[in-house]
Amino acid sequence: MRIFHAQPHLIVADLDGTLLHDAPTFEDRFMTERSVRAIEKLHARGLRFAISTARPVSTSIQFAQRLPVDACIYLNGALVDVHPSSSTYDMLTSGVLPDDGHLIKVGFPSSRACEVCLHLLSRMPDLKLGIVMDDVRYTNFDVSVYWKTQTYRITDFSDVPDGIADKLIIFPTPQQTTRLRALIPADFDVSVSEGSLWMLMNPKANKVASLHTLCSRMRIPMESTVSFGDDLIDIGMLTVSGRGVAVANARPEVLDAADEICPSNNDDGVAQWIERLLE
Repeated sequence: MRIFHAQPHLIVADLDGTLLHDAPTFEDRFMTERSVRAIEKLHARGLRFAISTARPVSTSIQFAQRLPVDACIYLNGALVDVHPSSSTYDMLTSGVLPDDGHLIKVGFPSSRACEVCLHLLSRMPDLKLGIVMDDVRYTNFDVSVYWKTQTYRITDFSDVPDGIADKLIIFPTPQQTTRLRALIPADFDVSVSEGSLWMLMNPKANKVASLHTLCSRMRIPMESTVSFGDDLIDIGMLTVSGRGVAVANARPEVLDAADEICPSNNDDGVAQWIERLLE
């Protein structure tokens, strides 16, 4: 049985489908003033708050900058910022880690990423895939079909610069998924976001490992954490936290794994939970 401290010391929340309200497009998803105020009050009481998202820096930093965040987990754990107040967008996306160690990058060489992409395309020529590195997507498809504001470059994977890649992204059709899963190399883990986006990651880049990193750096016991999520990639984080809370709109598997269910994202469920905590 997990032990949960009634007064947590660290609250961690996913963004899409959890802290953010839904919208017709990815770019229009938003965070309400109610959520901002609740997290500000939480922080004023001495509790710490962190964001954990599969989003890249470019589309998540705007939310981090509106909140009193003590840490930000980007790219599903491939980039962890344990001192956001000292980070700029340019620093987060430069590919160069500062000497003070407050940024942690968990990826793999871009050369290996290209090898995997070319291997998959040799077996599945119609597969839509790409490499995410330093907030640029190197892809064989038009990224604007899915995200209107993210930077991308069309490539045949022969001209991707050297560096540490964050993840591979794949949008398989339903007919491709079974075959694709059998082709994933053993040195990558697969996470699926929102039912359609496959992310191939360093096995040490995930929300569980990054939460352990935060607890270690902040010297907070895992049992003193509360995490919120809605999607399959959040299950691990919810189950290792002292208390895992699913928003009511979460996938059935997430609802089953959670210790508790709060109102939906569109009803500011995270804010409502925090407000009850602070009563």
